[in-house]
Amino acid sequence: MSTPQTFTASPVSGVNSGLKGVVRAPGDKSMSHRALIFGGMAEGVTEIEGLLEGDDILATGRAMQALGASVERVGEGRWRVEGRGPLRSPEAVIDCGNAGTGVRLLMGAVAGYELTATFDGDSSLRKRPMKRVTGPLADMGARFDWNAAEDRVPLTLHGGGLKGVTFVQSVASAQIKSAILLAGLNAAGETVVVEPEKSRDHTERMLRAFGAEIEVTEEGEGWRIRLPGGQKLKGTHVAVPGDPSSAAFPLAAALITPGSQVTVEAVMLNPLRTGLFQTWIDMGADLTIANRRMAGGEEVGDVTARHSALKGIVVPEDRAASMIDEYPILAVTAAFAEGATVMRGIGEMRVKESDRIALMAAGLSACGVQVEEEPEGFIVTGGPVKGAATVDTAHDHRIAMSHLVLGLAAEQPVSVRDPVMIATSFPGFVEMMNGLGGNIVQGGAA
Repeated sequence: MSTPQTFTASPVSGVNSGLKGVVRAPGDKSMSHRALIFGGMAEGVTEIEGLLEGDDILATGRAMQALGASVERVGEGRWRVEGRGPLRSPEAVIDCGNAGTGVRLLMGAVAGYELTATFDGDSSLRKRPMKRVTGPLADMGARFDWNAAEDRVPLTLHGGGLKGVTFVQSVASAQIKSAILLAGLNAAGETVVVEPEKSRDHTERMLRAFGAEIEVTEEGEGWRIRLPGGQKLKGTHVAVPGDPSSAAFPLAAALITPGSQVTVEAVMLNPLRTGLFQTWIDMGADLTIANRRMAGGEEVGDVTARHSALKGIVVPEDRAASMIDEYPILAVTAAFAEGATVMRGIGEMRVKESDRIALMAAGLSACGVQVEEEPEGFIVTGGPVKGAATVDTAHDHRIAMSHLVLGLAAEQPVSVRDPVMIATSFPGFVEMMNGLGGNIVQGGAA
């Protein structure tokens, strides 16, 4: 396996004459976390193919090993996980790195076992709120010691003796829902999660693949998920489809760079993950999907983007749950659109790896883009994009990648600080973009 490039200085992306080619999306990050965790909880062997081998996912794999599972890499993107009975107390602190999804799902997974585990992460993860997950887990019977600031890692979880609950979510969150359902597997009685609006359903789909009994019924604009307790998962085969959040970067670059046509193969088309694609189409993007098929229980397809004359729109607020991670790259494409693109109802962006609303507003403004920041969103008005800026990323991989994409079509090059964080979610990002004809180099002038 080739080693993805790691930058030690600020990378610079500069103007090019167009991107062309066909690439394959990296494995979906959300499903990769779940495949490792479910496989470690299950009886027997789980074979995984297409696993994303980014830092966040590798941290989750190490965590499952520390909790007693066997986790082995058997080839590029191919992993073998074997559950070895109930999860056990780890010998050391579980370091989840930058992985917000990883730490929250792991807490749900271990809460149902008679064990004690301490979770920590990097400086970015230590700033992210945890009570949204620890609160419902505590209602089920888990106990928590806050080792530093309350609501933040590091924290220590004491599991076991859980009882099922009915939890009504105030906002659609797949992480909260998934943590509760994983804890519910080993709880007494029934666990019910009620969502006012639908969040991504990878946990529900994958639990069925691992043999769990789970019932999902429509309820208004959302749904009710019912999970009987006392269930054991069974090892299975998991084929991880391509990540639409990662595919968004080369596709966005094609949309905004004249002379471009890029196809990303095997992209997951779960309707709860494709809000960005629909938004681009609403903006006038030349975006087509071909070769629809099933892989790993999910529909996938090959997505082609061509340089397009985009128009600003008001993005429907109810679309946020299906594209919350994609707003940074949407904001970049909006910078090249005619008129204003209004993005509201996305306050969740302020508690991701960083305050993504503030960072995108600052970065775009530094590149000469007109941006109006609001408490729960922002408005980007397109026009000439000057570039010629070095953008602070606050160690956030999506902020870094989004501005590097912007630099490919801006009038002058753009550089970003803290590029090493790109490897947390998209190892090989620079190689992919440059292979399509991009111009991203380390330091100096692009």
